[in-house]
Amino acid sequence: MSTYPQHVHDRNYGCRLTESILKGYRAVTFENEKIRVTVLADKGTDVCEFLYKPQDTDFLWRSSLGLRERGSYHPMAPVPGGDFFDYYEGGWQEMFPWGGLASTHRGVNTGLHGEVALAPWDYQIDTNTPEEVAVTFSIRTRRAPFLLKKTLTIRRNQAALYIRETATNESGQEIEIVWGHHPAYGWPFLDETCVVNLPPCEIKITAPLDSTSRLAPNQETAWPKAKLLDGGTVDLSKIAAPSSRSQDLAFLHGFKEGWYALRNPSRGVGVGFAWDAKVFSYLWFWQLYGGGPDYPWWGREYVAALEPVTSMATRFSDAIENGTAFQFAGKSSVTTEMTVWAFEATGPVRRVTTSGVEL
Repeated sequence: MSTYPQHVHDRNYGCRLTESILKGYRAVTFENEKIRVTVLADKGTDVCEFLYKPQDTDFLWRSSLGLRERGSYHPMAPVPGGDFFDYYEGGWQEMFPWGGLASTHRGVNTGLHGEVALAPWDYQIDTNTPEEVAVTFSIRTRRAPFLLKKTLTIRRNQAALYIRETATNESGQEIEIVWGHHPAYGWPFLDETCVVNLPPCEIKITAPLDSTSRLAPNQETAWPKAKLLDGGTVDLSKIAAPSSRSQDLAFLHGFKEGWYALRNPSRGVGVGFAWDAKVFSYLWFWQLYGGGPDYPWWGREYVAALEPVTSMATRFSDAIENGTAFQFAGKSSVTTEMTVWAFEATGPVRRVTTSGVEL
């Protein structure tokens, strides 16, 4: 029997890792037989690609702006909430140590979705073998006294991305934060046949986002039905078509377990997300179905984002006022884990865990 030479460096089999420069940003691509995941180390560790290879399906939304060449764009004027929208290519961002629209808190403008999403992170390769690839990304925030580290891991023949993350408050005082993950899903994966599966939970709607919002404000109902502004109800588990011309934000809470599945039955493929609901107690459900007039959307985007977050806040100050801000003790750390799966199914999902997707 012949023995073939197998090189573990620059390999084209099993788990592999590629470091590259993507439009001027340092990028790290994780790949195995099932998935390809690209992370922008120089831009907030944005996950700009989560591709399920057997069906050539990238779940993540790509905005009309796309990823701009680094350094080639200079905003024409300062934006009070920061430059997040001007550089928003879609994909999956991390919100830390503040989330939601900008507020002023403890002497700092918290910006839109906090400090780390536009910043470069350091990284180191922990494991790089055909069986497993693991990379740890880290950042020390400048406007708040935090160290954030997260390790991303893939394993051979698994359509899963594993994340283990630790945040440390390096100051001696308690600090209120909003911490979350902002994965946004889009076309061609996302269409009006898509369905969201969730464990039992409650829907909280606080206020309309803009003139195209369809959901009635100041309501709390059981998932998946919500009241409409013009009367009647809508099933939020069913993704609306772009012709809905609407934009809404719903806060989902009361989970015993943190998980969701967003699946496209017509394509037979979906994405499943499992997280620690004790840390991320809320799931923000941003529904941009061709709505959002004027800046920054101009009514041209089609997005569904399902975002595990510690708190409930359209803007950061909301979390302070409603008492849901995460109280981060001084000289302490919080460690949490999450897993994201690509899967094939045409029927409902019963559960998503770190071990897989249960149909």
